Amino acid sequence: MDPDRVVTGGTVTFRRDRLTYAFYGSFVIWGWVLYSFNPSVPLLADDFGISLAQAGLHGTAMALGGIVTALFCPALVRRAGRRRALYTAFALVVVGTTGLVTAPFLAWSLAGLFVLAVGGNVAISAAQPGLAIHHGAAASAAVTEANGVGSSIGLVGPLAVGAFVAVGWGWRPAVAIVVVITAAAAWLVSRNPDGGAMTPPAGSDVLAPGRPQPVVGSVEALAVAVVDPAVRHQDPPGARGALRSGAAICFLVAVVAAIALEMTTTYWSADLVKAQTGAGAGIATATTAGLVAGMSFIRFLVGPMTLRVPPAAILVAGFAVAIVGWAVLWTATSAWVAIVGLVVAGLGYGVQYPLSITLLLVSVPGADDVAQARATLAGGIAVGVAPFALGALADSVGMHTAFAVVPAMAVAGAVAALLGGRLLRARVLG
Repeated sequence: MDPDRVVTGGTVTFRRDRLTYAFYGSFVIWGWVLYSFNPSVPLLADDFGISLAQAGLHGTAMALGGIVTALFCPALVRRAGRRRALYTAFALVVVGTTGLVTAPFLAWSLAGLFVLAVGGNVAISAAQPGLAIHHGAAASAAVTEANGVGSSIGLVGPLAVGAFVAVGWGWRPAVAIVVVITAAAAWLVSRNPDGGAMTPPAGSDVLAPGRPQPVVGSVEALAVAVVDPAVRHQDPPGARGALRSGAAICFLVAVVAAIALEMTTTYWSADLVKAQTGAGAGIATATTAGLVAGMSFIRFLVGPMTLRVPPAAILVAGFAVAIVGWAVLWTATSAWVAIVGLVVAGLGYGVQYPLSITLLLVSVPGADDVAQARATLAGGIAVGVAPFALGALADSVGMHTAFAVVPAMAVAGAVAALLGGRLLRARVLG
């Protein structure tokens, strides 16, 4: 991708093709998992008769899945190729989902979610860099839209859970729908052979078509490695050093803040709404759809905007809007006002992860998969700590008081995004 255009903005063409849609499938899978299961956590706690802190251990299981993924996914993509890595991810999603929805007790559901999280994180970790590689200077639009597609399908998740709960079927059938989605995603991937951004296995004769291979170690090699998967396998000199740059660290902090905000809100906002408004479990759970609706809408709007406006500026604004949405939600005394707060918060949340991860990848040319792995690792820790900590705090002081930590995370993300944008712009422009 062209760092100058991504950082400063400019007119770039974004064209979707069959490979684009194949990568989008991973986002649809993970979107359904997040937005159907996370709002179901309080319902699961009721099923098992456990505390909110114990139910929050599912965040820990999901985090461990992300951490494990970060340790092996770059090697898996490099050795097996991106397509086979995606197939592996899809198989793990099916196995993990089966374990989760059939779990009769806590330990079983934690194990099922762990396997599911490994599969989901491998799918995103393989697809997201591939998408950025495939679309080059339009990476910010592609990654943002991909996340928008995922959250859009996830919009149905809370509604499905609420509907199934209302008719007495419980939350499990809604989560199980991801198996069908995974089968469709696998079919899309099967229609794209190795080559180009669908990087082939190590040692394969399949290379990105029509591009000569530069001399490793040259400036040309470092530049071409950003867009040429064949050269990326050679890990150009200086690429990994960029992972330790100030800009990369700042955007990694922004990624963590974005993930922590999204996870804590999707896990516990339904419980907050129920406590503050007196809404029933089904209605309170369904209100989470407001958050997802806001996220989905803004992602389709912001994707094209990032081709003209510096993404870092939009990212800072996203964290600010999230604080406004939190304020409305936190003070709501009716379910409708809470939905408005969640929609506004979603408008902020929707830009945070896709833009922070895009800017992280832009800041480390030639090391996309390694940067994605580090983001997955850091994000996994955030997923493990944030929902559990907020749940434990809520057990002590109540969900309303505990939710006051949300704007503090948003402020941290905004500061990191602002500083990272300045550092990256200075480096690119020189």
